Amino acid sequence: MTWQVYALLSAIAAGATAVLAKIGVEGVPSNLATAIRTVVIFLFVSAIVAARGEQRLLVAVSPRALLFLVLSGCATGLSWLAYFRALQIGPASRVAPVDKLSLAVTLILAAIVLGERITFRVAGGVALMILGALLTLR
Repeated sequence: MTWQVYALLSAIAAGATAVLAKIGVEGVPSNLATAIRTVVIFLFVSAIVAARGEQRLLVAVSPRALLFLVLSGCATGLSWLAYFRALQIGPASRVAPVDKLSLAVTLILAAIVLGERITFRVAGGVALMILGALLTLR
């Protein structure tokens, strides 16, 4: 499969996540809900890694790659904790669009840190997404 197919599958799963999490977080402390979700993800991904025999490749991961994966994991954890709390106290139809402002943050960081070029077309698309997210707040 191409990266576009995986990206679309990711978007569909993320969309379902917001609705499922909103239902699941009802009456459950948001941090506990995040912990439950994290354990499920850990078990699910661990089973895939084991089925593919990829666990033996762990020794080949460089210290630099490991550091950035750990930092990414910390950022993911913070994101999930904030997301579940937002879902607990706000409507999913408003929380999800604001959460997706992460796209704009990603593009800015990719330009600054990775040196990726932001074209006029991409900047325009992101501006429309930001506008759309802001419109959901009213």
